[in-house]
Amino acid sequence: MLRYLSSSLFLAIITLLGIGLVQVYSSSFIFAIESYGDGLFFFKRQLIFALIAFGVLIGTIHIPFRYIEKYGWALWFVATLGVLATYVPGLGVRVGGAMRWIQLPMGIRFEPGELLKIAFSVWFASLLVRRENFLARVKWHWLLVAMILPLGLLLKQPDFGTFAIILMVGVTLLFAFGLQWKYIIASFAVLIPAFYFLVMSVPYRRARVLAFLDPWSDPAQKGFQVIQSMLSFHSGGLTGVGLGQGQGKLFFLPEAHTDFTLAVFGEEMGFIGFVMILALYGFVVFRGIQIAVKAEEPFKKSLALGLSVTFGLSVFINAGVVMGLLPTKGLTLPFLSYGGSSLVSLCFLFGLILNIENSFEEDKFSRRFGSRWTTSKVKNS
Repeated sequence: MLRYLSSSLFLAIITLLGIGLVQVYSSSFIFAIESYGDGLFFFKRQLIFALIAFGVLIGTIHIPFRYIEKYGWALWFVATLGVLATYVPGLGVRVGGAMRWIQLPMGIRFEPGELLKIAFSVWFASLLVRRENFLARVKWHWLLVAMILPLGLLLKQPDFGTFAIILMVGVTLLFAFGLQWKYIIASFAVLIPAFYFLVMSVPYRRARVLAFLDPWSDPAQKGFQVIQSMLSFHSGGLTGVGLGQGQGKLFFLPEAHTDFTLAVFGEEMGFIGFVMILALYGFVVFRGIQIAVKAEEPFKKSLALGLSVTFGLSVFINAGVVMGLLPTKGLTLPFLSYGGSSLVSLCFLFGLILNIENSFEEDKFSRRFGSRWTTSKVKNS
């Protein structure tokens, strides 16, 4: 464990886990009392999730990386089966009009879309080096079907946020690995009208866009969330009203402990605290991209970059929504929002990145002592 303390990324993740627990306690206490008669209801569950997530983080770091390279592609199919399972009667759970969750024992719900976001980066990296794994035996048209199927299922749930993140990560990786500009421009020429149709053809998505453009046109309904969020930020001022003292979470701000928890944080910690938490998020993304740049093997480079962009987009979209810079979308804020699926998936994500970082030290050791060890064995024989 002590060797991890030399990793600034590992320390940043632990810091975010700790801040997240405090934030869940602060943002959910009143709601938990009113709903469950126990102010610590959400905090205790999040603490259990955090311990499980920490175990997943450490466990993933210790997976021999050669296994991830060889069998990582299978994670895409596991996540796809999870998304399919949300449509199974009695197993899938509908919450807020969307079938995104699987009901597990002990009242636990799991959202397979969180795993699918991570699996996509592993899938892309595996396709990049498909000659070195099982995918070399599969024809391209079947690989394409395997990639498109779960994305279509996401739209049907509906989970447009996860769909959009996967699509943006895919475009980013294609650009990073040398896709020519003419193909990128052609892709955007197709994607922009497609996104417009996917948004404007669905009534609730169209309503969110209209509320984003003018939230004051319907302040009691469509624009209510955004207006309350901005009021919370305004109330926080420069230094905030103090931990636990925010008023927005007192049933003024919907989803105060999940989607809009950053507004609660901004009110209680103020502009200074808000900038500091965004700086911490920015540092985590920066370190992930640094690891991607440092990686020499295409698989490691693609995986680290894809996972870092996935995390960065999740933060960007949630922060943009709560500040009124993006249309409302049901995406949680990484680490600070309540939710076991998100927390465990995030620690799995960073376990993979830290595994790549850890492999640099092993490669350095191998280069430094490998030839010397081989020479010594030859001499002794």
